[in-house]
Amino acid sequence: MSNAKRETSPFLKQCFVTAAVCSNIAGHGCIIGYPAILLPQLRQPGSQLTLTDEQGSWIASVLGITILIGNFMTPPIMERLGRKVAHFAVTLPIIAGWLATIFASSFEALLIGRILQGISFGMILPLGSVLVGEYTSPKNRGAFLMSVSWAQAFGIFFVHLVGSLISWKKTGMICLSFSIASLLMTLYAPESPSWLASKGKYDECKKVFRWLRGDEEDDELEKMIQTKLVTELQVKKKITFNGILEVVKKREFIIPIVLMVHANAMMQFAGGTTMAAYSTTIIRLIMGPDASAHFWMVALDAQRLISNTIAVYIIDKMKRRTMMFLTGGLCVVSHIAIAGYVYLKVNNLLHYDAVWIPAVLINLQFFSVATGMVPLPNVIAGEVFPLEYKGIGGSISVVSIAAFIFVTLKTFPGLIGSIYLHGTYLVYAAVLIYNLVVIWYLLPETKGKTLQEIEDEFKAKKGKVKDIENILETTKINDNSIEDGKISELETLRDKE
Repeated sequence: MSNAKRETSPFLKQCFVTAAVCSNIAGHGCIIGYPAILLPQLRQPGSQLTLTDEQGSWIASVLGITILIGNFMTPPIMERLGRKVAHFAVTLPIIAGWLATIFASSFEALLIGRILQGISFGMILPLGSVLVGEYTSPKNRGAFLMSVSWAQAFGIFFVHLVGSLISWKKTGMICLSFSIASLLMTLYAPESPSWLASKGKYDECKKVFRWLRGDEEDDELEKMIQTKLVTELQVKKKITFNGILEVVKKREFIIPIVLMVHANAMMQFAGGTTMAAYSTTIIRLIMGPDASAHFWMVALDAQRLISNTIAVYIIDKMKRRTMMFLTGGLCVVSHIAIAGYVYLKVNNLLHYDAVWIPAVLINLQFFSVATGMVPLPNVIAGEVFPLEYKGIGGSISVVSIAAFIFVTLKTFPGLIGSIYLHGTYLVYAAVLIYNLVVIWYLLPETKGKTLQEIEDEFKAKKGKVKDIENILETTKINDNSIEDGKISELETLRDKE
């Protein structure tokens, strides 16, 4: 009994800290899906607040701009004050944003609410995957990181379902509860052991690490502390402009960033974000004007949630690369198939048509989005950035997310008006193919590897890194410090590099 308790207790603790993150992310999922229930209600006769089409597009797309602001606010907080304080800071603007939305009586008030929500969204994007990646064990890390996307999908499903039944103001009140719940749970969550190690708080790091992981992963703990000691020696003389340039040129810095920019582009052009914001419009264009758009919106959200749940289970059963290219290929096929079907339908070239055909095609797209295109970039983001560069690497990655969110949401109505839905889906398919090719060459297999092992995959001079590690392994790291003689050896190797 005691053995079972010792095995399950760390897992349950990891579940708790992950749930605190996912509750917040579910609230941000509500932000993404909110325009799909807000804008149609404001277009109804007798609405106290009406918007033009241009104003509506800004309500949907302004997240892409404001994400940038929040993105640059998080790294200084998470690096200097810690991941836990940063998580607290994320909740303040989203709560203020929901309150501004709930009490809005004009377009300007709604826009202010969306801006505040977008700032919060930008703040959590570089933080969420980092938190989950640093809190959890490598053997379950993939599933935990996948739960981030599940939480976002649940938020979208939840806001669409509730918003189909009650007013947009009451929906906002209910969505606010996710952020409040996360705030309360974070009070009882520990600081990240990786951050504690990066600040030289090794005693506290060991205590938190063993609280989260138990006593069976001490090898990773020791290697994390050793690596930090090496990093301190390497960075001592590089706090200069030339030192910064050297950092930027490092493979372990630049390759993950290029990889994540393309993964984030793929995530947005896969259609998950546009479908969340313009779901009723897209459904009517594919399935016809007589389709029950709200029914299909909730049904597709439910399918996405189920697919995300399946992905959480299979992420630790399949290799990352295999899962990426299987779901990516399916997404490309579904885009091309939808484009072909819509083109034939609008030009009266179909010899046979039935509602099940577009339903199957949309469900294929949603399945690929939910199992791979959206969750896998989140998983990769939590794994590929070295500890030393997590803050700046995550920020650059989020800049690309913000840019692609803004581009897709702002240009989607214009693309539909100019090249129609079939042309838009073909453009998206071409973008997906390009990004998948780049990812094919840059993405290493990360399944089951520690964060340090993944970092070593990106390093150009693995041999010299191994030399340093071998020296470190000859010296046991105690609670105090490493021997001075060993530090001299490390400095010599550092200078040779």
